[in-house]
Amino acid sequence: MTIFKRKWKSGVVMLFLSAIIMACSTVPITGRRQLNVIPDSQMNSMSFSNYNQFLKENKLSTDKAQTAMVKRVGNNIAKAVEEYMQKKGHSDVIKGFQWEFNLVDDNTPNAWCMPGGKVVFYTGILPYTKTEAGLAVVMGHEIAHAIAKHGSERMSQQLGLQMGGMALSVALDKKPEQTKNLYLAAFGVGAQVGIMLPFSRTHETEADRLGLIFMSMAGYNPNEAVEFWQRMAASGGQKPPEFLSTHPADQTRISNLKKNMPEAMKYYKKK
Repeated sequence: MTIFKRKWKSGVVMLFLSAIIMACSTVPITGRRQLNVIPDSQMNSMSFSNYNQFLKENKLSTDKAQTAMVKRVGNNIAKAVEEYMQKKGHSDVIKGFQWEFNLVDDNTPNAWCMPGGKVVFYTGILPYTKTEAGLAVVMGHEIAHAIAKHGSERMSQQLGLQMGGMALSVALDKKPEQTKNLYLAAFGVGAQVGIMLPFSRTHETEADRLGLIFMSMAGYNPNEAVEFWQRMAASGGQKPPEFLSTHPADQTRISNLKKNMPEAMKYYKKK
């Protein structure tokens, strides 16, 4: 190999590494470094569009009291998180957020938050949350996913793995259906054992930790998180082994929550 070729290859490698470094960001509070190559504006645009489509295709709950509670808890935590981010000089993290909280009439025990603060709770999770503080456990966790930009990180990983690092705008133009599937996978749908799965578990554990802190900032007792997950664990049902699941096993999760409780209590502001 000639000196010119060696220098050229070295230059390409350096440019590639520089691009990765420039695309790296840090998750607030936890300090974890993450790779995110997708502009927030693009991710939020996709989120808002998909969220509106979801609401059109699914039935909202007609229970006014439950719906009001979901919106109240969501707004309380969102306000506390925004105040904290602004105080710490991290306003860029929540730039472009358009918070929205809805309760869908569905028996599935689930909830999720798309980038930009678009949250959906299913009525099926309310028997497990039981109280407003219990609901705050789940709300804090889901908002944490958005604040930590886990969706963008997963999307960046999958664009690199399955589309050779293609930019999101190009992928949407050339491969819209595949890109839509990647978007769904970015939220845990279709994750595969091996490369993607460990990242998903990392995200869940990080969201648990941040969720404790966020609910504490809003005046909800973080100790409720342990009781909520104990109720979930006691609900039974066949669950996959931890290494085949995108979520930590119940006992692992509960153990981690207990370890993170002293940190969360430092942020606890009683109402």
